[in-house]
Amino acid sequence: MKDKASSLPQEGEARPSRCPDNTAFKQQKLPAWKPQLNLATVLSSFFLTGAFCLSVGISLILATNSVREIQIDYSDKCLNCSKLRENSSNWNKECHCSADFTLKEDIQGDVFMYYGLQNFYQNHRRFMMSRSDAQLLGRNVTIPTYCAPFTTYRNGTPMAPCGAIANSMFNDTIELFYNLNSSVIQVPLLKTGNCWWTDKNVKFRNPKSYNLSSAFAGTARPPYWHKPVYLLDEEDEKNTGYINEDFIIWMRVSAFATFRNLYRRVRRIRQFADGLPAGNYTFRIAYNFPVTKFKGRKHVVLSTVVWSGGSNPFLGIAYVVTGTAATLTGFVITAIHLKLRKKKTYFQK
Repeated sequence: MKDKASSLPQEGEARPSRCPDNTAFKQQKLPAWKPQLNLATVLSSFFLTGAFCLSVGISLILATNSVREIQIDYSDKCLNCSKLRENSSNWNKECHCSADFTLKEDIQGDVFMYYGLQNFYQNHRRFMMSRSDAQLLGRNVTIPTYCAPFTTYRNGTPMAPCGAIANSMFNDTIELFYNLNSSVIQVPLLKTGNCWWTDKNVKFRNPKSYNLSSAFAGTARPPYWHKPVYLLDEEDEKNTGYINEDFIIWMRVSAFATFRNLYRRVRRIRQFADGLPAGNYTFRIAYNFPVTKFKGRKHVVLSTVVWSGGSNPFLGIAYVVTGTAATLTGFVITAIHLKLRKKKTYFQK
C-alpha cells in the first residue's frame, strides 16, 4: 500500500489548479448584448408595453361582452328528485324534472351547452390522486392502483374505472326542447367532438379485445354508477368505454369549487341552422347527481363563443390593469426626470 504522504505534491512540484480553463466560455468573455439604458429607451418601453396591454385588454373585454349566455339553475326546480336522491337506497329509481325559460332574442352561431356545479371541490389532493392512468390507457384493467378508497369491492372484484374521480362522475341527462306554437321540437345536440383531441386519442384508450364487454370481464362498475363503463354510450361504439367524451371531460378536474364542463353542442340543422331562435324552451332532466349533502347547486348554461373563448372577462381585465400600471409608471418616471432636471438647472445657475 502506498504511503499517504507519497500522494501529496512534493516541494517544487506544481499543485493542481482548480481555476477554470482560460477560455472565452469558461471565463465569461463571450460577446453579449449589453443594453445601454437611458431615459428614452426606458420610457418608450413602459409606454409601448402599456399601449399594447391596453389595446389587447380592451379588445378582449369587448369580445367577451359580445358573448350571449343564459344560465338556468335547476336545483330548486328539482327539489322532489333531490330529496329522492338523498337516500342512497333509491339509486336505481328514475326521477325526471323540467326547467322552463324564454329566449327574448335569437342566439346566432354555434351554441354550447354546459353543466355547472357549485361548492364541489375537485382540487383535494386525495381526490385528485384517486385514479389509475394505466387503467385509463387500457393497459391494466383488473389490478387498479392508486385508487383508494374505490379500488375493489369486498369480494375482491376490481372496479373499472377505479378511483374517486370516476366514481363521482356527473350523470344527469339533460335534453333541450323548443316550444313552437302548440308543438314541441327536440333540439338536436352533438355529444362528440367536445373534448381535447389529445385526451380522446392519447390519454384515454380502451383495452384491446374483440368485444369491449369481454375486455372488462371480471370487473364491476363504480358504486355510484348506474351502468358499466362499456355501456356509457350504447349507440356509438366510438364513444363508449374509457373514450366516452362525457367521462373524459369529467376526469379533467377543476381547480375551483364552482366550475362548468362542456356537455353538448347544438347541431345546426333545420330550425336551428342559424342557432337558437327566440321563443320558449324547456330543459328536461333525468336527475341522478345528488348535491344536497355538500350544499351544492347545479345549473345549465347555454353560451356562444368568440375568438377569445367564452364569457370570462378575467384575462381582459388583467391586461387592462397591467397596461394602466405600465403607463402610469412611465408618467411617474417622466415627472421625476423633469423635476430633477429642473433642480439641476437651478443649481448650475
